[in-house]
Amino acid sequence: MRTNIVLNDKLVKEAFSYSLASSKRELIELALKEFVENHRRRDVRELKGKVAIRADYNYKKLRTSKNKE
Repeated sequence: MRTNIVLNDKLVKEAFSYSLASSKRELIELALKEFVENHRRRDVRELKGKVAIRADYNYKKLRTSKNKE
């Protein structure tokens, strides 16, 4: 989707310092992707208390067995 927007130059300059983006288009696309991913993670947090975890589930054991392979 093509659009024209006015951006805060100071904010854009700072954003470039934190990213490897080489163009404003690339920077804006990266920012939008991160924005969407952040909100998706928040949606997952809404499941707290609604998901049952097995009593015998041992994440530490699973984590160490993967590292040994």
